[in-house]
Amino acid sequence: MDFEYVECPRDAMQGIKEFIPTDKKITYLKALLDTGFDVIDCGSFVSPTAVPQMADTAQLLNAFLNYKHKSKLLVIVANLRGAIRACAYSNVTYLGYPFSISETFQKRNTNTTRENAFIELSKIQKVATVTNREVVAYMSMGFGNPYGENYSIDLVSEWAEKISRLGINTISIADTTSQASPELINSVFCRLIKELPQIKFGAHFHAPMENWKEKLDAAINAGCMRFDGAILGFGGCPFAKNEMVGNIPTELVLEHLKLKYQFNRIKVGTELMNLARNTYT
Repeated sequence: MDFEYVECPRDAMQGIKEFIPTDKKITYLKALLDTGFDVIDCGSFVSPTAVPQMADTAQLLNAFLNYKHKSKLLVIVANLRGAIRACAYSNVTYLGYPFSISETFQKRNTNTTRENAFIELSKIQKVATVTNREVVAYMSMGFGNPYGENYSIDLVSEWAEKISRLGINTISIADTTSQASPELINSVFCRLIKELPQIKFGAHFHAPMENWKEKLDAAINAGCMRFDGAILGFGGCPFAKNEMVGNIPTELVLEHLKLKYQFNRIKVGTELMNLARNTYT
């Protein structure tokens, strides 16, 4: 089986309070590019006040304008202004937009309502089309939320269908605070993939070490073939809860995909893991 794998240093770094020097980030990103990940979520054009760690995203992109690699670069944008800034860089392929199933989280994450976020997403999609970029819609809180708000698979399906009508072809369902059970993950992806077969659905899981594998297998069994992760399992959204839950650990995920699904196109060795540890800590 061949999967699409998205390495997410941006997600791994964004919640780290001490600013990681730009040259250190560049060294690490270069190593990730050399590894050959399909997509690298490398930064974000959001308010530096909200996410200080990402204030140097433009410098990171500039550093790799003429660097030869096969990975596609993704940056997160929270509004139209961020999308316009991102599209000024020829090496950006994907604009990732965080759209939340939860009204509370949408407000906490992008300081707007869910309806206004959808309007903003439609504007971003138009800019992406004109500039030959692609939008990845991240559906945050896609498996429930910690705020006591109503959640159902019907709600996820409704919003996924609306997003697809904008012309967006990739939707990644995010388990933002590790709410999801394997059973729910399987049900969500089975439903969405059946209803919207033209959409490439991905999974952005946050999970503790004891159950990431079960979540991964549940999504694969439903037909999901695109996954996000971060080396050593660093990361989490600083706007979700007081305690962040890390990403699924890339090195373990790739080993699992190799052993169970014969996927061995991407390899993470000890040297890269040590570099990640040195970068993040």
